Amino acid sequence: MYKTLFALSLGFGGLVLLAPPTHAQAPNCAQRHQVVERLTSRFGEIRQSIGIARNSGVVEVYASTETGTWTIVVTLPNGMSCLVASGQSYEKTLPQTPVIEEDV
Repeated sequence: MYKTLFALSLGFGGLVLLAPPTHAQAPNCAQRHQVVERLTSRFGEIRQSIGIARNSGVVEVYASTETGTWTIVVTLPNGMSCLVASGQSYEKTLPQTPVIEEDV
C-alpha cells in the first residue's frame, strides 16, 4: 500500500514539475494593440469610456452598440492589457443630472 502511494506521489510530483508556470503570462492578457485589434475585428467593439485606476492602470470599456457585447480592459503601465470582464446587453445611457434638493 505504501509503495503504491509513494509511486503515485512521485508521478504527481513529476506532472507538477512538467506543467508550465502559471505566473509567466495570464491567458487573458496581451499587448494592448493586440487586445484592441481583436475586440474590434472579432466583436465590433469600440472604446466607449476610459478612466485611471489606483495602480496607474488605464481602465477602458469597449462595447458594440450593434451586438450589445461589452468588455472591460485594464492596461498596466508596462503595456500589457488584461480582460477583466465581458458580457452582453450593453446599452448606452444619457448622462443624468444630479437632483439637488433645496430647503424651502
